[in-house]
Amino acid sequence: MSLNDSVIHALAGAGGGVLAMTATYPLVFLSTRAAVKTQNENKSVYQAVVDVLDREGILGLYSGLSSSLLGIAVTNGVYYYFYERSRGAFLTGGKKALTTMESILTGLIAGSATTIISNPIWVIQTSQAVRTMDSDSSVKKRGFLETGQHILAKFGMQGFMRGIGPALVLVINPVIQYSVFEQLKNFLIARRKLQRKGGLTDLDFFVLGAISKLVATSATYPYIVVKARFHAGASKYKSSLDALGTILRDEGIEGLFKGMSSKLVQSVLTAAILFTFQRRIFLMTKAALVLAPKLKIMYKLNIPYRV
Repeated sequence: MSLNDSVIHALAGAGGGVLAMTATYPLVFLSTRAAVKTQNENKSVYQAVVDVLDREGILGLYSGLSSSLLGIAVTNGVYYYFYERSRGAFLTGGKKALTTMESILTGLIAGSATTIISNPIWVIQTSQAVRTMDSDSSVKKRGFLETGQHILAKFGMQGFMRGIGPALVLVINPVIQYSVFEQLKNFLIARRKLQRKGGLTDLDFFVLGAISKLVATSATYPYIVVKARFHAGASKYKSSLDALGTILRDEGIEGLFKGMSSKLVQSVLTAAILFTFQRRIFLMTKAALVLAPKLKIMYKLNIPYRV
């Protein structure tokens, strides 16, 4: 794996993530709000949508989108860069596939770097998404920079690192996701070779991305709830474990799974779209880089290009 390939993977991951997040953002918004609510604020997804539309209009479902797009671009760009660099370090000497342990180590390296770099952006996004949760329509929305300035003024620099504990624990989410993805991909490639069929298609990447994210999100959802509450500024919890215990005691087991239905739909769709577009953008970029020097030579020699 060359340095250029790692950079292309990073840019393709950022681009694919932006497309995926834009397509599924209302579900991100709803699951974030559901995750930070208490037991006295239970609403179905349908009721939540109606409530937001009544008070904020259709644009209300996209509150915090700009910071989410920035967050997903940074998150995916950094993750894919470190993932592909780490993966390339393991795939030496003609080795074709990662073992399960190598997949886990690769995911831990990429996930930890990504979490530390992107956490401030997600703190701002969550703060934007939950700011207008109450029924007071006079609550003023804040832009990305304004929200960041408010957090800095009120909490200092440490305000941007709130939720970093559960966020680092949640590195296990992409570790599970990419480990499941790699092993399923390896299995499918081996099966195709035995059956003498072609390589993997965009549909294969869509399905494998969806399955791997379904497994990862289902396994880690209670910590996703905890992280969302810390990002939103919850101060009554002393630690991640205290938050888990308090939510379980005050809200029951269902409190640890608030917003899970919309989160599962959103995260599975986002991952499926991301894996598909990341691969397609990567292949198109590689092809363009190969073609560009040829076109330059043809232009200098005044040779017409024909498709």
